[in-house]
Amino acid sequence: VQLQASGGGLVQDGGSLRLSCQLSGRTFSGYAMGWFRQVPGKEREFVAVISRSGGVTYYADFVKGRFSISRDNAKNTIYLQMNSLKPEDTAVYYCAADLAYSTRYYATEGESYDYWGQGTLVTVSS
Repeated sequence: VQLQASGGGLVQDGGSLRLSCQLSGRTFSGYAMGWFRQVPGKEREFVAVISRSGGVTYYADFVKGRFSISRDNAKNTIYLQMNSLKPEDTAVYYCAADLAYSTRYYATEGESYDYWGQGTLVTVSS
């Protein structure tokens, strides 16, 4: 099983980035998919999640209205569109897969997730 995240980089305050994460080795449509982030020295925090059907999404309060999660089951890929980025969004972003037994299931706790990607660094300069 492999989760490959990409799309991170350096962007100015107020800019945008789109992260991608592709799952291989499992049936993608059976998993709810989430994004988390971590700053060195701090705990990992939940960012966004999308149900396996794509019909349900949920966001951390600090990204509501700025970030959008989506998925393309034909491409085994999820996306995180990040707009109006702030310096405090600087972190390593991780995607994760959570085996879901219902189409509307999702989780915000990292411990629920079965597989994790390697992370992609997002740096927002002021």
